[in-house]
Amino acid sequence: MHGVILNVKNSVNLVKNMGWRYASFRIKHEFLKRSGLLKKKFPQSPRFKQYISLNEWKEKAGNFFFDSKETISFEKKPSVTLKEWFDNYTAGKFVFFNSTTFNIGKDYNWITNPDTGYVYDVQKHWTEIRDFETEAGDIKYVWEKSRFCFLYNIIRYDYHFNQDCASIVFDEILSWIENNPVNSGPNYVCSQEISLRILNWIFALYYYRNSPYLTEEVFSKIQYAVYWQMHHVYKNIHFSRVAVRNNHAITETLALYVVGLLFPIFPNAAQWKKKGKHWFEQEIAHQVYEDGTYLQFSMNYHRVVIQLLTWAIALAEKNSERLTPVVYERAKKSLHFLRVCMNDSNGWLPNYGANDGALFFPFNDTHFRDYRPQLQALANTLNINIDIDQKYEDTYWYDLKPASQNEEKIIDGLYEFKTGGYYVIREKNSLSFIRCGKHKDRPSQADNLHLDIWHKGVNVLTDAGSYKYNTDKRTSKYFAGTSSHNTVMLNGYDQMLKGQRFIWYHWSQCVDVKLYEVQNEYRFEGTISAFHYVDKNILHKREVIKQKGQPLWIIKDRVINKPPSIAMKQLWHLPGDHLPVSFKSIDEKNNNNTVENETAYTSNLYGQKEISEVKIFRSAHNTILTEFQING
Repeated sequence: MHGVILNVKNSVNLVKNMGWRYASFRIKHEFLKRSGLLKKKFPQSPRFKQYISLNEWKEKAGNFFFDSKETISFEKKPSVTLKEWFDNYTAGKFVFFNSTTFNIGKDYNWITNPDTGYVYDVQKHWTEIRDFETEAGDIKYVWEKSRFCFLYNIIRYDYHFNQDCASIVFDEILSWIENNPVNSGPNYVCSQEISLRILNWIFALYYYRNSPYLTEEVFSKIQYAVYWQMHHVYKNIHFSRVAVRNNHAITETLALYVVGLLFPIFPNAAQWKKKGKHWFEQEIAHQVYEDGTYLQFSMNYHRVVIQLLTWAIALAEKNSERLTPVVYERAKKSLHFLRVCMNDSNGWLPNYGANDGALFFPFNDTHFRDYRPQLQALANTLNINIDIDQKYEDTYWYDLKPASQNEEKIIDGLYEFKTGGYYVIREKNSLSFIRCGKHKDRPSQADNLHLDIWHKGVNVLTDAGSYKYNTDKRTSKYFAGTSSHNTVMLNGYDQMLKGQRFIWYHWSQCVDVKLYEVQNEYRFEGTISAFHYVDKNILHKREVIKQKGQPLWIIKDRVINKPPSIAMKQLWHLPGDHLPVSFKSIDEKNNNNTVENETAYTSNLYGQKEISEVKIFRSAHNTILTEFQING
């Protein structure tokens, strides 16, 4: 009976957090899916039809970033990195999530998970595919190559090394079409994956527009596959716009707009274009907050939106269209926020929030964690100079010119983004990043009041990352939970109660916050309500004092209304190979706290985890005061 009551309470809390629109949609969607009624909206292997010929497409297609391969003329720079990637790719070695290489062979079947060896049933309707099976493992390993983001490296190799790779590209596309019947198998489960695949195919079609390998027969198969995949996206768009409401919805609405724009002869193209554009504008206005922060509370997912904004704004202008003003406003604010959080020396940002290794349009050889190329491309789309000296290749693939407006200098000092709940202290040699958020949208990790510290471009106090979305419960709880962040826990309790998949109950909320400076210090003071499922009156107050010009931080944590029987613990995560640091900690009675050193894990790239270190201070009292200093 207790379990039933608890489940009812959690369900009520979920509805309260997410709203009745979300709850009613999910109930209806699950009914339609389980009853088989949803399946009828998505026919398997529909009759082949030639919707548009190759010549018709060439004559009537909308304007792209460039007209064809022959019209691209920026400087060619063949690199060793790109050559190595291409050699590995042609040998059957494929990089997943910009992190891990698997030998999948030259004839990969598109439905095998290389991490587990599980082979999905491609004859099943997509509504019958279960995407969180323990035996199957993380379905993202199957989706990764099917996104076709790898086409950009092939095309870049083609361009920089003067090698015609058209046959390779079209063979890959045709292989996918042959092995993935419409609306069947794992690669039709997610509409965002479909949308990305189509956007990336379109890029290849324009690049090889005049290639002899792009025959009428090849184009005929591609146009049929493009049409039915976008038909799927359109018919299922409200799942992303209501039930998911994150970067999925932005990707899918953009794809509808782009396909409607560039394939105007398709049936429903005008409707896709009109509604896709309108929905995209709505999603940007809803998902990117007024201060430029993002509702997914994730740096990498915010970069995903940066790239989607670049596509949308650049293609709209190429076709003499304008998006609603709020899109340009939120794009500019996003650039400012991410630029403030970026380390100038290497372009890295805190490993904050959910991170699945996504980089949809990879136009360069830089490290996955380097945000400079993508930020610069969007800045140039908006004609804003964001004070990044190096010129990256991305700008030229979008056919953009370097910005001519005055640059936006990011100076030392304090930056606060209250809507999203981020507070940043920038100095010449350090960056202190603090999260103190009031959640009106679903949080993905229990990490409120997390403190990230960088010194001379090195992440000293780290966020552990995400690792994998479908792994064992203990590992999943660690990476998504409070224990992998630099904040406070109560015994083994997370700040919020973990539900299934990406659900958290009893969201933590900012109650009060301020960031200010005095003569020799920068000061942050923030209070959150948290641990409500332990006691609804618990508050966690954190004070951070940063000594100006010195690698010294003083952190005071106080838990108000903590049950006496529960101890508090303060967590500090250090990378495996870290700078020399020192901690001094006392409780509210001025007793020294003994440090506990435990093994932890960090995932800087999706699917990879490395051994790291966590320093833990415990107290039966309500307060822990810790001095943290970098000694080198």
